[in-house]
Amino acid sequence: MPPMLNIAVRAARAAGNVLARNIGQDNFTVEEKRKDDLVTDIDRECERTVVATLLKAYPDHAVLGEEGGLQGNKESKNVWIIDPIDGTTNFVKGIPHCAVSIGLQQDGRTTVGVVYNPVTNEMFTAARGEGASLNGYRIRVGKAQGLDGSLICTAFPVRYRERMDAYLSLFGKLIAQCADVRRTGCASLDLCYTACGRFDAYLEQGLRPWDFCAGELIVRESGGIVTDYTGGPNFVKSGNIVAGNPHVVKALLTKVCDPATMPDILR
Repeated sequence: MPPMLNIAVRAARAAGNVLARNIGQDNFTVEEKRKDDLVTDIDRECERTVVATLLKAYPDHAVLGEEGGLQGNKESKNVWIIDPIDGTTNFVKGIPHCAVSIGLQQDGRTTVGVVYNPVTNEMFTAARGEGASLNGYRIRVGKAQGLDGSLICTAFPVRYRERMDAYLSLFGKLIAQCADVRRTGCASLDLCYTACGRFDAYLEQGLRPWDFCAGELIVRESGGIVTDYTGGPNFVKSGNIVAGNPHVVKALLTKVCDPATMPDILR
């Protein structure tokens, strides 16, 4: 395992232990950042744990966390992008579908990705050019040849409720084309489930870098592709992402995410 990936795994396990001890308990405070976005003191404790582990190993690096912003050497070209608890609402409610997500960008390219669900003890990992794994076993995207019979994961744009009408139109096209749809509330795990073939593809709007940094590398290293809603690379800026088996992604882009009929807000 590459040294930086090994450190990321160590940090994810340390934070994951904190998550697992507290999921579904009533011994922590819950704050509402927005109507649809919660944060707890356990999120902050997990983030401190990850940051401390990473910066102890690489004190010249920077860390961008969902809760704490940019820390460490803010001029560094090595930036760890972390979500200490992705799926905080699931965590608060005791739903065992949440994860610690850690990605490393070097000169703007993601080179390491780790997503860890300590409740199920599933550790998804990837290093650029070296493939993706689940608990040490190589994973690949599913083999579906198109939307027929496929299982697609998605999410409602609750952070951007002004997009809901446009999304419901897209959702109508989606449900008419595939076998079924899932919505789980944890983007990083949605990407990883796509990477190992549990889902055939995943699409969502309005994600932030810590939601997808690690997961999109894991998808690509498992043989999948990741694009925005127009088939381009702009998902990093727009947060609108389509990922999965190349055949299914192509079908989604041509049959569901038609830029000619979609509002600019979805691009």
